Amino acid sequence: MSLPGFQLLRPRTLEEAIECLAKHAGDVKVVAGGTDLLPSMKQKLFTPQYVLDLRGVTELRGIKKNADGGVTIGALTPLSMIELSPVIRRDYPVLYEAARTVASPVIRNMGTIGGNICLDTRCLWYNQSLTWRKSCGFCLKKDGDLCHVAPGGKFCWAAFSGDTPPALLCLDAEIEVVGPDGARTTPLREFYVNDGIVRLHLAPDEIVTRVFLPASAAGWRGSYQKLRVRGSIDYPLAGVAVALKLEPRSRRVEDARVAITAVNPAPHLVKDADVQLIGTVADDGIAEKVGETAARTAKPLTTSALTPEYRREMVKVFAKRAVLAAAI
Repeated sequence: MSLPGFQLLRPRTLEEAIECLAKHAGDVKVVAGGTDLLPSMKQKLFTPQYVLDLRGVTELRGIKKNADGGVTIGALTPLSMIELSPVIRRDYPVLYEAARTVASPVIRNMGTIGGNICLDTRCLWYNQSLTWRKSCGFCLKKDGDLCHVAPGGKFCWAAFSGDTPPALLCLDAEIEVVGPDGARTTPLREFYVNDGIVRLHLAPDEIVTRVFLPASAAGWRGSYQKLRVRGSIDYPLAGVAVALKLEPRSRRVEDARVAITAVNPAPHLVKDADVQLIGTVADDGIAEKVGETAARTAKPLTTSALTPEYRREMVKVFAKRAVLAAAI
């Protein structure tokens, strides 16, 4: 499979990038590391006339400790830089664990935190070659009007499969989005749309520029557990992130977040998981209950080669494991 023809745009400032997006809105795709977009273009899932390469916008790269104790991460920061950051590993371990599980070292050197946040949704019927999709009559997400996952339905169940967003949700992270009208800051939990096609609250002429980790979440214990077919390179087919604020002496849970990925069209915080954990010393029984709650939040369908039943069961297993790992 070869790339379709396109014109490459290489802005050197954020202002230039926004101008290019506004000028070519509707016929341009943004590339940061390119680890997801370029394979999709080879599959003819996207055939833009213009590709906007952000790598020259160096102001969007790096990890900075803020005066208030929080951390700002530029959207173009490679995942490998997050993995190797002593600040992230010490203060935000759930994000460290999530970042280090993404694909392979080569992919993490290219892939960015912004790209992982804005990752396209995936489905067994969508992420295929043009020839394969044509033989199946295409699908609701691309070129067709039929959902092969839920025949007769008009809702796209393609799954969001980023690893870092559930960790960021657990940390109450916010993101900065910049467009022609200026910058806006929004909680990450309000950024996603639970629809495999719509995906994000992001206009065609906007770019995610920064990620803000609050000081209030620094020092929380964390764990990320991930199911994938090949342990070294694959996207998650189920993923669970857990972050716990523990009382130092008693190890009692003072605050908690649990989030899941790859089993819904968007990453989700698990409702009521915090209520189940707060005030307890997490043990097998508590962790089992959290796992059951997480499994009820998961809505996996036949978007991957593994059965929905197995993926839902693994959400339960991984949530229990993650709670126990974070509580140590």
